[in-house]
Amino acid sequence: MGKFYDHLPGTLIPWLMDQKVFWVATAPLAEDGHVSLSPKGYEETMHVIIETEDGESIDSQTITPDSAVNFKKARSTTVWYEDLTGSGAETIAHARENGRITIMFNAFEGPPNILRLFGTAKVYEFGTPEYEKLLPAEKRQPGSRSVIWVDVHKVGTSCGYSIPFFSYKGPRNRLRKFAAVKEQEDYDHYISCVAELENSSDTTSNGSAPPAVSDLPPEKGLKNYWRFRNPKSIDDVPAVQTAFESTKPLGDWRVRGAKYYVPDDESIPSKDHHIIIERGLISDAGKLLTGFGIGVLATTLLYRWAHGAH
Repeated sequence: MGKFYDHLPGTLIPWLMDQKVFWVATAPLAEDGHVSLSPKGYEETMHVIIETEDGESIDSQTITPDSAVNFKKARSTTVWYEDLTGSGAETIAHARENGRITIMFNAFEGPPNILRLFGTAKVYEFGTPEYEKLLPAEKRQPGSRSVIWVDVHKVGTSCGYSIPFFSYKGPRNRLRKFAAVKEQEDYDHYISCVAELENSSDTTSNGSAPPAVSDLPPEKGLKNYWRFRNPKSIDDVPAVQTAFESTKPLGDWRVRGAKYYVPDDESIPSKDHHIIIERGLISDAGKLLTGFGIGVLATTLLYRWAHGAH
């Protein structure tokens, strides 16, 4: 039987943080609008604000094996995750318009479990004070475009008995690599603009402001991607609005280095996982009759061949 809580029990937090993927569901207010269901899965993107028995608030990503947190007496009513750049921006649009959101986790290993967080979402885009506080330059990942902050008002658990077992192989690196290249284009353009401003004669001749220089590289960079690919949802609800206007530079990943894990393994799985093993009297009898028929046919053909040879 499912259970409901008005908060996230502390005993479920370690399990939640061990999950490698979660799903985010949102929808626009329009009756004919499209419901969005988006999978998320990069390490260190999900954060739970843990409320301890002593009244402290701890970010789950700061916990180490030596941290003394009594999860039996802890709880949480707030989570947030680092929203990475994608081809769409449905979650940002819906959260900005109405805030309704559900986040779901489920077990692929160990005992079955499904966990849903029902809440109200806020969007903090790259360059806003809230974003900078939560994700300063040294902590953000390549492609990070916003923080999705969720105030949780209901938590539901259910069995998950029908969910199959899956083994975790590793993260994909494609998005990190794509975003690091795009951000580097922005950063290199930013450095060239700074150099141009520093060398401008206007700043020394009459003290007036230097000539205006675009902060976006023409037809390049991640900010232009946000500007032209992420401004609205598929239902024309406003999505990314300010991140591309921020004068704050994106990451210099050539110097800092992006964290890549094992190489992506996108090999095609073997086809034997499609084999259906049938069991039961009818299926077994069918296999027996099929085998008997093939045997009779083969014997008949062999007899005729032998008789014709003589």
